[in-house]
Amino acid sequence: MRDFKKLKVWNSGIEVTKEVYSIVKQMPEDERFGIISQMTRAAVSIPSNIAEGGSRNSQKEYRRFLEIALGSAFELETQLIICEKLNWIDKDAFQQISDLIIEEQKMLSGLIKHLKD
Repeated sequence: MRDFKKLKVWNSGIEVTKEVYSIVKQMPEDERFGIISQMTRAAVSIPSNIAEGGSRNSQKEYRRFLEIALGSAFELETQLIICEKLNWIDKDAFQQISDLIIEEQKMLSGLIKHLKD
C-alpha cells in the first residue's frame, strides 16, 4: 500500500480541485446541475483515483487508476475551455487553472510511463 498523501501528484490534484470549486462559484447558477456538476466530479476524480490506485496490490492496477485520473484531468480541461469560450470564467482564472491542470497531466503521464517500464 502506497502513502498517496506524500505524492506530489496527489497534492497537486487536491489543489486543482480547490481551484475548480472556487471557479464554479462564479458561474451561472442554472448550470449547477450541468457543467458545474461535471467539472467538480472530474476534479474530485483526479486525486481520488490516485488515492484508490495506491491501495491496489499490483502496478498494473495502480497504473489503471492513474490512467483514469489522467482521463479526468483531460475531461476537466475540456470543460474549462468550454466555460472560457462562453465567458463564464475570467481569462486570468482560466489561465491559472489551465496551468495547474497541464502540470497535473504531465505528472500523471510521467508516473504512468514510469510504471510501464
